[in-house]
Amino acid sequence: MKRRSSFHQKSLQIWKKRLFFALLLCLCIASLVLLEFNSRDINLVIPSLSYRFVNKPRIAFLFIARNRLPLDFVWDAFFRADKDKKFSIFVHSRPGFLFNKLTTKSLYFLDRQVNDSIQVDWGAASMILAERILLKNALVDPSNERFVFLSDSCIPLYNFSYTYDYIMSTSRSFVDSFADTKEGRYNPKMHPIIPVSNWRKGSQWVVLNRKHAEIVAKDETVFPVFQQHCRRKSLPEFWRDQPFPVDPSKEHNCIPDEHYVQTLLAQEGLESEIVRRSVTHTSWDLSSSKDRQRRGWHPASYKFSDATPQLIQSIKDIDNIYYETEYRREWCTSKGKPSPCFLFARKFTRPAALRLLNTSLLCLECN
Repeated sequence: MKRRSSFHQKSLQIWKKRLFFALLLCLCIASLVLLEFNSRDINLVIPSLSYRFVNKPRIAFLFIARNRLPLDFVWDAFFRADKDKKFSIFVHSRPGFLFNKLTTKSLYFLDRQVNDSIQVDWGAASMILAERILLKNALVDPSNERFVFLSDSCIPLYNFSYTYDYIMSTSRSFVDSFADTKEGRYNPKMHPIIPVSNWRKGSQWVVLNRKHAEIVAKDETVFPVFQQHCRRKSLPEFWRDQPFPVDPSKEHNCIPDEHYVQTLLAQEGLESEIVRRSVTHTSWDLSSSKDRQRRGWHPASYKFSDATPQLIQSIKDIDNIYYETEYRREWCTSKGKPSPCFLFARKFTRPAALRLLNTSLLCLECN
């Protein structure tokens, strides 16, 4: 009986030890799992915060292109000068177009097309939608603090360092905006959602801070009104493509991309938070068209013969802009000091841009 009792006691002690070690092992495993879970949470949050607040914020360059970017070689030189990767690139091109080694020679543009692009028609609300698609893609990265819209015919006038400092010198957005008083552009059907008092016009080539970019990307009030009631006049340029209207005088020549951002920010009461000018130079040469009715529909294009030192210097020398409808002159400043008004210029053909780059008129890799 004693032997049997002793055997039971030893067995009980062994099982107690096994149970203790089993419990200890479970506690260790639970601790490791909890530690791993917490470390994953930290890794999800800390890098983005660290990147955003320790490293310098980025500028997102948002290109709107038909297909490829014919001036990618100019931008390649521009981006190459930045060693700190203070930029990101997004391109909206026609659906299905890919930026690969066959369509671009610049590594900076490889696979930079957005995958949810749409077919864009000039003078239609689809241009606004393309801008919103670019913003929604760029806003995913929390380090993107500024958002620059550029066309496929734009060139930079200065190197990356100067451009970056200029744009980041103010927390405000650069939005060319003025009260549009010309009769026939505002459609009364927009009222009361968009009152005429908030109707603004300007350039689509804006530079937005993150706050304003989010407002544009999330807007579900003003954009539908533009889709429904803001359309460019069908004549005289498009009479071959569209039926002749019964009464052309009743058409409203509303070009969405020239009104949308400006009007939206006015609607939101944010005009005090913008620099009311564009940093992209455009020449509206009214004498370039033989057809008097078509003058002013498109900006002048710079060809090979136009790409001279005098042209570039004349654009760089502009230090103020006068707005006739508001009797207002906007003097250009950077960091509180007088400065050139423009950082970019359009519309340049490929031969013109090649000439500028090859003759060092654009010193994009200079310090």
